[in-house]
Amino acid sequence: MNDVLDDGPFFHGTIVDLRVGDALTAGHPSNYRPEVVMNHVYFTALPDGAGLAAELAAELAGGGAEPRVYEVEPTGPFENDPNVTDKKFPGNPTRSYRTGAPLRVVGEVVEWTRLTPEALQLWRERLVAVPAHERGEIIN
Repeated sequence: MNDVLDDGPFFHGTIVDLRVGDALTAGHPSNYRPEVVMNHVYFTALPDGAGLAAELAAELAGGGAEPRVYEVEPTGPFENDPNVTDKKFPGNPTRSYRTGAPLRVVGEVVEWTRLTPEALQLWRERLVAVPAHERGEIIN
């Protein structure tokens, strides 16, 4: 699991409105389990993976939150995300990573594959069906 496969570019999905040069830091509540304060910042080498994370964060936030995808640059060491790596498939097919160091925003990505209304509805139903305390362990 320690073999990081990517050199970048990297992407982060969120509902936060960020600017070039802003830093994403650990120490904030999880989008998926708000009672858990995260020790890491998560990112991926797949813009559509970051887009999915952004859309799920928007769904969980409610109130018409806008999903956003940013190209980011790690400022320190990073590792494969143990929450997905080797959990269902060997290796890191989601190309997901985490770091305790800040991620610097390089720019906003405006072209990424959005979920269809049908897929978004399916995710919405899944998210509502599973209470926050049952959404699975986060390896923090």
